[in-house]
Amino acid sequence: MAKAHEVIVRPVVSEKSIGQMQDANKYTFIVNNKANKVEIKKAVEELFKVTVLNVNTLKVPSKKRRQGRFQGLTPERKKAIVTLKDGDKIQVMEGL
Repeated sequence: MAKAHEVIVRPVVSEKSIGQMQDANKYTFIVNNKANKVEIKKAVEELFKVTVLNVNTLKVPSKKRRQGRFQGLTPERKKAIVTLKDGDKIQVMEGL
């Protein structure tokens, strides 16, 4: 992974992730499946100009989906929960 925008795919906006943003200063992102914790930390610090304390990652397995008589799978994803230093905020995600 060379570039920060290739590592971070998109933020996760759900009730749980917004609650974590407000209560524990944790932000959730969908990241590239091949990215590791060090690359995720560097990408978040570079893109949002914040200090990252901790990165937790988890793989979301694919699920079966049907559309009529056709069956397929959703893509496998990787999520990263990033803990920021007290006082740091990601302005783009505030006010959701």
